[in-house]
Amino acid sequence: MSTPPVPAWRRETPGENRLAAAGAVLVAVVLQLLVAQQFSLVEPRWLLPALELVLLGVLLVLNPRRLTRHVVLARRLNVLLVALISLDNGASAVLLDAGIVNGTVGDSAGALLASALAIYLTNVIAFATWYWEIDRGGPFARAAGEDPYPDFLFAQMTQPHLAAADWEPTFVDYLYLSLTNATAFSPTDTLPLTRGVKLLMALQSLVALTTTALVVARAVNVL
Repeated sequence: MSTPPVPAWRRETPGENRLAAAGAVLVAVVLQLLVAQQFSLVEPRWLLPALELVLLGVLLVLNPRRLTRHVVLARRLNVLLVALISLDNGASAVLLDAGIVNGTVGDSAGALLASALAIYLTNVIAFATWYWEIDRGGPFARAAGEDPYPDFLFAQMTQPHLAAADWEPTFVDYLYLSLTNATAFSPTDTLPLTRGVKLLMALQSLVALTTTALVVARAVNVL
């Protein structure tokens, strides 16, 4: 009786193509510029996005296409990049929510919804990047097959006969996970296994829920 092959997500594989992750971060940077200055702690508004673009440029130089060059500095820069995006977006969400509660913002429903949508989508991208960076030690560790214990349980892991032999999670899978968590406020087809990612998913749901509920209520009231 032959031994079943080791699935790709548990063995060493080529480095992941980084274009999807880099493209998503670039979109997040553009979205940050669409948020009104009144919802930012940093002035001028372009300062943090400019710094984020510099960090993204350095990461692309270190690994232009595929994540094959494992440099400790690169991972630290990537964590710093997503941390800056997350902190800036989190602050914008808090200022937006506080302004709505205090009645100091929201005279224009269109402007309010535009800023809220930018914050919501940035929230999705930021947490997708966190999930991608944390699961089994990040993309480099996953490619090396170093950690057999995943932080997230994807459907293909429990039903390998429904996926290709070379299937393994990539950034798009984490982006989908983040979007469904921000929309449904709970896991859908992918389950968090470790306490750390459970707390992250809870935090993301909280940011998405408060922003969505307050903004929609205020926009309806204005209209």
